[in-house]
Amino acid sequence: MRGSELRQDLVSGDWILIAPGRAKRPEEFRRKSKPQKKPKQGCPFEDPQRSGNGPIIAVYDKDGHLMEPNSKNWALQIFPNKHPAVSHSQTEPEVKKKGPYLFMKGVGHHDILVTRDHNKNFPKLSKLEGYTVFKAFQDRYLSLLESYDVVYISMFNNWGKEAGASIYHPHYQMLGVPIIPPTIEHSLEGSEAYFKENGECVYCTEIDIELQDKKRIVFENACAIAYAPFVSRGEFEIKIFPKNHISFFEETPESILLCVSEALQKVLRGLEKSLNFPDYNFFIHTAPAKNKESYTHFHWHIEIQPKINIPAGFELSTGIEINVVPPEDAAKLLRRYV
Repeated sequence: MRGSELRQDLVSGDWILIAPGRAKRPEEFRRKSKPQKKPKQGCPFEDPQRSGNGPIIAVYDKDGHLMEPNSKNWALQIFPNKHPAVSHSQTEPEVKKKGPYLFMKGVGHHDILVTRDHNKNFPKLSKLEGYTVFKAFQDRYLSLLESYDVVYISMFNNWGKEAGASIYHPHYQMLGVPIIPPTIEHSLEGSEAYFKENGECVYCTEIDIELQDKKRIVFENACAIAYAPFVSRGEFEIKIFPKNHISFFEETPESILLCVSEALQKVLRGLEKSLNFPDYNFFIHTAPAKNKESYTHFHWHIEIQPKINIPAGFELSTGIEINVVPPEDAAKLLRRYV
């Protein structure tokens, strides 16, 4: 690209501005110095129970099998967040009014998944260990489906201080809430509108376009694809989809979970090598946990957002994101390292 280009998102209808003239080469977004490792001493996740975490919800061994809660040779643990954003309720929350405002109690579930090795974040895990994280996500998700206080379950990883991680030790979070979050609702509405007009999944359409074009694909295997979206809201944003249309993360077969997990590891390793270990967030976007028959048009996926730039006045005042690295260039760089 030589000049700037406004691009409209196929799902949301939002516009973003690709402005390559405001930046230099993609390689120059490399972090200047590699982040320092934090010591194990004093880490609350080295021995979670001794540090006051718990009670344990589930424990897995290195092969991804469930273990007894008191097992010492654990590879992954799930337990409630010691400082939860929401608190579990045995009853369905009631929406109340205060003047023109609606409100309800902050109820739901907030859990932590912790892997054993202090210095092995997701891209450094083995293929089986990476899959175990996704299997644990899925198992816990299924156990929460009948909770009165859960309508949507967010699953995510914050890696690095700039991405909001307050603890260095690799960990992942699940946060179930009694509402559909605005971003998710926006995506659901957009994908439903596209399906009604065209009779097909908007995300499957995107995948077909990327497979034909090939310029933005970063990695693919038998059943998953990772690419820099045509409408990338931020520099080096990546989306990962199962190639088959699957609306609900919790219904994903083991073989496809393994493919998606591998794709995520490959892309994150590429980001680390090409940009010198940037901080990032990745999260799973899936259809809501309730009234599932209404969301079969959705296609679950993962989004990766490296912390490269900080939104400023134009972005904050207009809602139009400025991306100074065209996704075609971002994908070209990442492919060298994946």
